[in-house]
Amino acid sequence: MKMKLLLVSAIFLYGFTGLAQEVAFEEYNLDNDLHVILHQDNTAPIISISVLYHVGSKDEDPKRTGFAHFFEHLLFEGTKNIEKGQWDKIVSSNGGSGNATTNEDRTYYYEVFPSNNLELGLWLESERMLHPVINQKGVDTQNEVVKEEKRLRVDNSPYGKFIENIKKNLFKNHPYKETVIGKMADLDAATLDEFIAFQKKFYVPNNAVLVIAGDFEKENAKKLISDYFKDIPKGAEIARNFQKEDPIVAEVNAKAYDANIQIPASMIAYRTPGLKDRDSQVLEMISTYLTDGPSSKLYKKMVDEEKQALQVGAIPVTLEDYGMYIVFALPVGETSLNTLNTSIETEVEKLRDGLISENDYQKLQNKFENEFVNSNSTVEGIASSLAEYYMLYGDTSLINKEIEVYRSITREEIKEVANKYLKPNQRLVLEYLPEQNSAN
Repeated sequence: MKMKLLLVSAIFLYGFTGLAQEVAFEEYNLDNDLHVILHQDNTAPIISISVLYHVGSKDEDPKRTGFAHFFEHLLFEGTKNIEKGQWDKIVSSNGGSGNATTNEDRTYYYEVFPSNNLELGLWLESERMLHPVINQKGVDTQNEVVKEEKRLRVDNSPYGKFIENIKKNLFKNHPYKETVIGKMADLDAATLDEFIAFQKKFYVPNNAVLVIAGDFEKENAKKLISDYFKDIPKGAEIARNFQKEDPIVAEVNAKAYDANIQIPASMIAYRTPGLKDRDSQVLEMISTYLTDGPSSKLYKKMVDEEKQALQVGAIPVTLEDYGMYIVFALPVGETSLNTLNTSIETEVEKLRDGLISENDYQKLQNKFENEFVNSNSTVEGIASSLAEYYMLYGDTSLINKEIEVYRSITREEIKEVANKYLKPNQRLVLEYLPEQNSAN
């Protein structure tokens, strides 16, 4: 317990001492093409060790959805040298914490330790990469875990199925049309050989980036990295050639039903460009302007002033190949979903037809500056950013430069991008309704 308190205190301290500093880093490749990024900061005695694999739900066989998310769980099962169920115990008993996340494009594993456990963290991640135990018992165990997660977060959660209904209507060709958690029938039908093949294809050094951030000495870290990772065999080259989407040229109207809700929702979604496209950053600013917090345009109008909506918000989803911009609203009383849609479109139309005020523009710049600083205020945040900037954006230095992109976005550019992507004939309008209305 004492060690955990020290770790929390160190993280808290780092959050104040690391503000607004440029992130220095060194990067290189091992002979097996594992990319390594090192960010040394000896301010506080903590360290983050993480591995990002360039594999997400878009890389799955269409008949075997959910594999990437499944492996997020499965690769904690155990290894040749770590007994089943011991991974988390090893981490916690050494004063650390860890987890993993999966999305459409990547899977990310990490641990945060007191800095004297660098070697332990590297050993754990090398074991995950080189010696995972993938057997039927582990697959069956994690299959039940994933099913329970789906029941909790999707099937029995209010509004839990909205994203799958958005995706299947926005995407017809690209694998983004599937959800990250996948179909349980696909996991049930999968053979052990299929799971093993998926691991051998994607969880390999040349499809990964290893990041160490925090309190360590570089030469010692480089030696340990070499000792634990250099002999892991390189995998076959991975070819990606996903089908493109045809432009949306007429409004798409759809309905979805949810037994877990009593209040309907209107959801308007636009397909947007991938994360490397500058327009995706402009759309993030548009999203913040329209729906980020009580001072945003849609919230002030629809919730505060006109009392039309209980809640209004947006989910800008920025992915490697395409993005999604989703605006949602829940009505007050007898307010119709069409009324909500009209109010949303009125504000979007203002963006298409005119320039936002200088005052609103400066507020946007201040928000993005603050978010940028906060994202680089902990070793955990820095490690995650370094990994994603390298693997998904192809430019690790964006950790220091991306704020300049946002600073360079003009009011005129906001208007131009709104006209390019946010027209009524380019959108999906989804009525998300209580299930008892499905017969009407």
